[in-house]
Formats: sequence, structure tokens, C-alpha cells
Amino acid sequence: MGAPIAYPPAAYPPGAGAGAASYSPQLYAPPAAAAAQQAAAAQQQQLQMFWAEQYREIEATTDFKNHNLPLARIKKIMKADEDVRMIAAEAPVVFARACEMFILELTHRGWAHAEENKRRTLQKSDIAAAIARTEVFDFLVDIVPRDDAKDADAAAAAAAAAAAAGIPRPAAGVPATDPLAYYYVPQQ
Repeated sequence: MGAPIAYPPAAYPPGAGAGAASYSPQLYAPPAAAAAQQAAAAQQQQLQMFWAEQYREIEATTDFKNHNLPLARIKKIMKADEDVRMIAAEAPVVFARACEMFILELTHRGWAHAEENKRRTLQKSDIAAAIARTEVFDFLVDIVPRDDAKDADAAAAAAAAAAAAGIPRPAAGVPATDPLAYYYVPQQ
């Protein structure tokens, strides 16, 4: 046997040498899955930047007189609850800012969906998709229904999953007499 043959360093990934700490193997992902992962990572980064900017705005706010939403209307909505008798002056201001942030985030997530579909116009379906994708917005699922034509398969899959979980649903074409019948699971 002769002397060992040296191979060029680029022929193999770094082993247990000095470059081992910096080497991170990349798992193979199909191109569509890799693009989806990159898009999700980019959206997550944009949301983090959005919330960082919102936090900076809140910290820098000194003018509490000018608002994007009408305080009188917010106060009127708050007084719609018969249990509410008095409302402090600061409460509608806080609600106005919270509503503004809510609208901005929902719009941001809807816009990301519109861009995924290569559109430059925000549509109702984009907002519905943003609601469906974000767990925090689950309380809006019944208020903003998705398009029936596009989601027939998804609805069928959800119905099958609900049936498998033992959640009762009304028969097709039969309206539910109790709106909570969809969510109420009787104890056995």
C-alpha cells in the first residue's frame, strides 16, 4: 500500500475538523415546499418587524388627542352593554388604539395571502384566509365565512374530522335549530 491520497477539501462536507461547528446540513425539501417555507419565514419576519414598530409607536406617543377611529362611536359601542354604566376618559382611547392595531395586523396577514396568490388587490377571501390561518382570530371564523366554491373540499374534510371526533352536525340542507349545536358536545 502506498501513501494516502489527499482529496480536495470541497469534495466532502467538513467532518470533525475546525469547520464542523459552522457546518449545518440542509435537509432536502421539494421546491414548492421550500418556497412555502421561505414565504412563511418572510411573513413571520415581517410580522415581528410590524409589532416592533407598533411597540416603538406606542412608546413614542405623546399626543392622545388625535385618533384614526372616532372615540364617540367607540364609546357608543361600549355603552351598548347594559352592564356598563360609566366609562373613564382613557378607555375609549385605549380601545381606539387596540382596534387600529387589530385592523392593521389583520390587513397585514390578508395582504400576505394576496401576495401569495400574486395579486395586488386585497379581497374578502384574503381576510378570510388570514382569519383561518391565525389561531388568535378563531373567534371571527363564523363572522367572516370563506367562499363556498373554493372551500368545499376543506369543509368536507372538516366535517369528516368533526364526525370522527364525535361532534354532532345537522344533516345537509337542514338548518340547525340551535346555533350552539355545532359546538356543544353532550357528556356521555
